[in-house]
Amino acid sequence: MAPKDKSPPPNEPFKQALTACVRAISRVPDLEVAFGSDRAVLTGHTVRLPEPTRKLTREEARILRGQADSMALRLAVHDAGVHRSFMPEGVDARAVWEAVEQARCEAVGARRMEGVRKNLSAMLEAKYAKAHLAEAHDVSEAPIADALALLVRERLTGDAPPPSAARAVDLWRPQIEQKAMEALDRLEGTIEDQRAFAHVVRDILSALELAEELGDDPEPDEENEGGDEAQGENDEQAGDPEMQDGSDRSEASASESAGDEQEEGEEQAADGYTDETTDDDGTETESSSEARRPENPIPPKPLDDYKVYTPRFDEVVHAEDLCEIPELERLRAHLDKQLAPLQGAVARLANRLQRKLMAQQNRSWMFDLEEGVLDTARLVRVVIDPMAPLSFKRERDTDFRDTIVTLLIDNSGSMRGRPITVAATCVDILARTLERCGVKVEILGFTTRAWKGGQSRESWLAAGKPATPGRLNDLRHIVYKAADAPWRRSRRNLGLMMREGLLKENIDGEALAWAHDRLIARPESRRILMMISDGAPVDDSTLSVNPGNYLERHLRRVIDDIETRSPVELIAIGIGHDVTRYYRRAVTIVDAEELAGAMTDQLASLFDENARDDRAPRGRKVAGRR
Repeated sequence: MAPKDKSPPPNEPFKQALTACVRAISRVPDLEVAFGSDRAVLTGHTVRLPEPTRKLTREEARILRGQADSMALRLAVHDAGVHRSFMPEGVDARAVWEAVEQARCEAVGARRMEGVRKNLSAMLEAKYAKAHLAEAHDVSEAPIADALALLVRERLTGDAPPPSAARAVDLWRPQIEQKAMEALDRLEGTIEDQRAFAHVVRDILSALELAEELGDDPEPDEENEGGDEAQGENDEQAGDPEMQDGSDRSEASASESAGDEQEEGEEQAADGYTDETTDDDGTETESSSEARRPENPIPPKPLDDYKVYTPRFDEVVHAEDLCEIPELERLRAHLDKQLAPLQGAVARLANRLQRKLMAQQNRSWMFDLEEGVLDTARLVRVVIDPMAPLSFKRERDTDFRDTIVTLLIDNSGSMRGRPITVAATCVDILARTLERCGVKVEILGFTTRAWKGGQSRESWLAAGKPATPGRLNDLRHIVYKAADAPWRRSRRNLGLMMREGLLKENIDGEALAWAHDRLIARPESRRILMMISDGAPVDDSTLSVNPGNYLERHLRRVIDDIETRSPVELIAIGIGHDVTRYYRRAVTIVDAEELAGAMTDQLASLFDENARDDRAPRGRKVAGRR
């Protein structure tokens, strides 16, 4: 056989250059940059970008660079404290507020770096083309937040709105300029001062008859709370000439080298940045599984302070109860058809795992015993010597213990598309493999019932918004296959993962505790829990009213409890997200296509006799299939 090609993927140099540029512009050296989600998302100090196609065109590269630049500038020149202190209370005013602040951050970079200006223009064109704003015929069809943000961008940079959004801006332009011309003219001199800019934006909102949504003006003490020093430092960093030159050079060389590749994948062109960043305010934006994690200045609470506002709306539901059987069968057929080319490779890996398991289950016998099963092979002794005693044999007890494996799958919105499809297929084949080897398998999923809090948040609002309510969303934990259910009856349930609207937000800590409690109740002597996720826990509703690391701290505590006090063996696989910082036994893959190999390798290592006593191996990252 020809040796495997171990050369990096053709888009790897581009990804490395893009990562370096994001860290340079944001001035966050340890910023985590991950690839693989369908849309660009900024979560705390983690930037998630769409995976570049292997045949990357120059335009696709520029769009992706624009998405990265947009988030890097948000980190570099945005002060969450100032932003929060001036935040309007009304939903409409808050949407405008967020869009205009993002326009300011991008304008700072566009005015200082010509390459960034071009990247942002390409990103905005793609973003608004996807939103079909060119088809708007009335102001009711064009969001004022987008129109005003583009008008602010025009004032600050001199760049006209992108063609895909020009019609929407023209619908709003006469009304906005008539009412708020004087305030718009004052924006130019405040671009470098976020606090002064915020005052002007509030004047614009008042002029546009949104004053009743602004709430009270911030007190002087509240304004100073935002952190002048940090803002000034960020502005100075964003304007560093060294940063400008370095980022332009790196991005240019990466684009040229990646744009010439002639391989598959052109159909997955990068989308425009969806502007899903928020702060502590919980602003509602386009539905997505992840938004910018709040940078809450409240000091961390003790780990045992995690609480749930109300569990009344949580549910543990079987897949067949969420979807009619005919639709489940249709979704399963769609999954089978879409992943037919992948099944061969996954099946080969599963067969390798099966051979390892079956080798440990080989029967062995003890011979020449005085009782047991008659050993017919030794009857010749009796024929030769009738006085010779009969020989018996007995099967030797195997060391292979009764085992159960739980596969816990992240069903958050960022798994949408290729990651969830590959995860469903890998789980399907591995479940069948383990079951053939006499290993019980349970398949679980976790998400939320609604975006932005659902009924839990409505109850909290009705109660007068009590402080630090804890987890503030409705959990949905899904049982795709119970441990005792035969695979033939549960197979179609995995099709539910393909259902539009199922994947929402992810609260990993409670899901992990739920799966662990189910395992502990099982009678098997060996219990293995495998978590498959592509991101840290993020729920907009919870994080908008609690400390920014509230869910992450709870996840770490649950992991520590399982790894140090429980007989359950815990494994984690991160898809495009570094989970090795959370779990002792973990692996990070950069592409969903590597999931099958990672799953079989991790399970095989657990079943390996030499690794059975190794309960705390170091985490590792995997750049490609082994």
